[in-house]
Amino acid sequence: MNTAMNALTVLFVFLLLAAPSLYGIAHDRRIDRQLRQARRDESQRPSRRAEFTTVA
Repeated sequence: MNTAMNALTVLFVFLLLAAPSLYGIAHDRRIDRQLRQARRDESQRPSRRAEFTTVA
C-alpha cells in the first residue's frame, strides 16, 4: 500500500509540474492552426490590390 501511495504521489507531482507546459503546447498549436487557416483563406481569394488595379 505504501509503495502504491508513493507512486501516486510522484505521478501527481509530475503532473503538477508538466501541466503548464502541456497547456502552453496546446495553446501554441491552436494559434498555429488559426494562422495556417488564415493564410489558406487569404491565398484563395484575390487581394484587394488586384481588384483595384483591374478596375483602374
